[in-house]
Formats: sequence, C-alpha cells, structure tokens
Amino acid sequence: MSQQEDPIFLSPPLIGGEEKRYVKEAFDTNWIAPVGPNIDHFEQELALKVGVDHACALSSGTAAIHLGLQLLGVGPGDLVICSSLTFVASANPIRYCGAEPVFVDSDPATWCMSVPALRKTLDRLALEGRTPKACVAVSLYGQCAPMPEIVELCRQNGVKVLDEAAEALGARHGSKLAGSFGDLGVYSFNGNKIITTSGGGALVGNDGELIERGRFLSTQARDPSEIGAYEHHVTGNNYRMSNVLAGIGRGQLRVLEDRIEARRAVFDRYLDGLRTFDGIDWMPEADYGIATRWLSCCLLPNETIRNDLLRRMHKRKIDARPVWKPMHLQPLFARCEYETHSESKDESAQIFNRGLCLPSGSSLSLSDQERVMEVVATTLS
Repeated sequence: MSQQEDPIFLSPPLIGGEEKRYVKEAFDTNWIAPVGPNIDHFEQELALKVGVDHACALSSGTAAIHLGLQLLGVGPGDLVICSSLTFVASANPIRYCGAEPVFVDSDPATWCMSVPALRKTLDRLALEGRTPKACVAVSLYGQCAPMPEIVELCRQNGVKVLDEAAEALGARHGSKLAGSFGDLGVYSFNGNKIITTSGGGALVGNDGELIERGRFLSTQARDPSEIGAYEHHVTGNNYRMSNVLAGIGRGQLRVLEDRIEARRAVFDRYLDGLRTFDGIDWMPEADYGIATRWLSCCLLPNETIRNDLLRRMHKRKIDARPVWKPMHLQPLFARCEYETHSESKDESAQIFNRGLCLPSGSSLSLSDQERVMEVVATTLS
C-alpha cells in the first residue's frame, strides 16, 4: 500500500465535451440569470428524453419535491406516505409543507417501496378515516420502484403520487422511465448524480397547467403587471435553475446513455471480481426493468463486518458509505408512523445495518476499482 494513494470518490461528476459550449453561449449572450434559452431547451430536451410532455428546471431535487408536494395540494396537517429507505431530502419537504410523513418499508427484491406495506398502510388509514394527500415513492440507487402498482393502489385510495426519481434518471420499468409514472415526477442533478448541473433538479409531468403553475411559483409567484410592478397574491419560492447550469445540463443529457453503460460496467466488474465471496449479497435488479446502477450497493454478512470494511476503506482514502439510514430510524422522525414489509422483519433496517455503497463513478479507473476490491477481499478473507 502506497502512502501517497489518491482518494477514490464515491460518485464524482464527469464533464464531457458539450457542456462548455452551452455555458460559453450563456456568458457570450449575457444570459446568466434564472431565465434564458438554455433553460427552455433543457426543459424540452429532458421532457423528450424521459417521455413526458413538460418539465420545469429547478435549483435542486429538494426544491422539486417541495414544489411538487405544493402543487399536489399538500398543506398543514396533511399526511404524506413516503419511502423510509431514502435520503432525508425525500422527507424534509413534507415537513416544509406543514404535513406529516407516514413511512413505508422496502421490498427486499428491489430495495424500493414495498407494495404490501403500502397496501397495509392505506388500508389501516382508511379504517381510521384518514386519507393521505400524497405518496412520495422513491426509486432508489438507480432502480425504478414498482411504480405501476404503487400508482394504481394510490389512485384507488384517492392519493396523488410524486414519482421521486432523484437517484434514478434513465432507469426503466418496462418501456417507461422512472419519474414518468406519477402525477408529477422529480429528478436531481446534484454533483454526485449520474448526470449533473452542479446543483439542480427538475419537476416533470404531463399536466401542462400544473407544470406552468410550478414555474410561476418557482420564480416568487410574481403576477403579471402592465407597468412591471412586483405584485404577489400567493407565496412563491426562489427555485428556478440558472441559464448557466441549464447549459451544463444540456451537455450532460446528451451522454446519459453512456453514463448508464459506464455505471453498469462498474457494477458488473464488482460482481465478477468478488464472485468468490459468498458473504456479499448485491442489490438485486428488479425483473421488471433495467437499473442504472447509479451506485453499486451490496449487503455484507453483518453490521460488524460492514463497519470494519468501511474503516479499512477510509484508511485507504476510499469513499465508501453505508446505505441510507431509514427515515423511521432518524431522530427527526422518531414519532412518525411506519409500516413494515412483513410482520416479522424490518427490511429497511436490515438493509441499512448490512448495506454498503462502493465507489461507482462513471470515470472510475480499472486500477482504482481493483484497489477497492482488494480492500473488500482482504476484509472478507
């Protein structure tokens, strides 16, 4: 082991060749505000790419979730169902709206929202005379959730669906892409995502009036005025993406398929290189679709081994992480309701206790990946 080893990051951005051209155009034309041709084109190109009619480019995926919940009518005192095994940004906007989350376990076959747990939650709330306003269904680590079943269950119960695909741009369920199933869909373009705008997100959907309302609210809800006065009748947000960042997004969108291919190749190399170790269970790929493998995730035999491996990784400057700590285990949401996948087992908690995310960048070199696998092999031997 060299003392001069360079860090290996979990999921660094990878910039291609087109981004600089679009950013240069923004500077050359002085369109550097949250308005301009790059935003217009990026929204059109994103909508076409994911198979929806409309898109609104925003400052972050979190902003998209918050705005989406507002557009779906979520307000103070409402209940919102949410995947528990997710990043906190999926759940925080529920509280921004003054609503309360009801968390749902994962299915071990997908790691995404459990349909049986969702059904139990909806049935229980119906018996209690409580109807959730919305459901935030998260597509996790580049895998599309079982969205057709989730959408059907929710619609039967009068619940709107926010298709939260912040981590899953490009993932498929059959012929449709993650983010295109619900009443509204969400993507993130944070620096660690499969494509990035540095920071950014988007709200997408087929209801043009709803997306246009989101665009209005995202720019401080300024009403039209003949003399250009700043007049407001409703509370808005400062959530619009800048024209400069949208230029980065336009370039990145052109290489999405290449990035997916690269991430899947990273996962396949882990699978092949560590195939002799029985103690590793890899995140399954749902039989209904194709995952992007945004992150290469696995389960170790137990929490002790997982933590030992993480310590060894960090000593070698390798940025490995535990999987997301479920929301129902977070002190912030300790009093929230939660429904498990089965009566005897909390799947989200088990995945967290044993789960590990390995470096998965689209530009991860073979030598760096060998270094990661060397530490895994040494720990499990």
